[in-house]
Amino acid sequence: MNTEKKTWISDKGFFRLVVVITIAVMGLVTLLQYLPAEMRPSADFAKVLPLTNAVLNSLVSVALVLGFLAIKSGKKGTHQAYMLTAFILSTVFLLSYVTYHTCTEHTNFGGEGTEKYVYYFILATHIVLAAAVLPMVLYTMYYSTSGNFVKHKKWARVTFPIWLYVSVTGVIVYFMIAPYYAFKYYPF
Repeated sequence: MNTEKKTWISDKGFFRLVVVITIAVMGLVTLLQYLPAEMRPSADFAKVLPLTNAVLNSLVSVALVLGFLAIKSGKKGTHQAYMLTAFILSTVFLLSYVTYHTCTEHTNFGGEGTEKYVYYFILATHIVLAAAVLPMVLYTMYYSTSGNFVKHKKWARVTFPIWLYVSVTGVIVYFMIAPYYAFKYYPF
């Protein structure tokens, strides 16, 4: 017996949507790295966005862990609420991240030696996995909302640890690069 719900989009249509969203987001984020200073809008509020992004990533991490614990306890509704919260917070993070990189120039890491290698390793894995996890999150949510819980569970087993790693390393990257921001906005 087929227990899948009818969805507003076919699997093939959803695949196309995920490809378009993923390419658009990755293209925008890449483009912003090369936006000339004279094309950037002036926005003093952007100075607070790195800290905001770290807080958002921290909250995503908490929501992911609580969602994981909820599903392990059999609390499906609570799990769904936490995972939706993580998705919304990640979306707000992405909007904040794009805003920050539109309004400010790139900050170079100033650490030396082992610290520099650790930072760039964490940053590189964070960036690669952040790009990879976007379509994974979309598919994991799609299978849940379409009622295909077998596929949802398979995707979630891979998506969850990567999404958690990306959110945690986002906070670590912030704390490591914060001392090198030109505007010195960090409360520690």
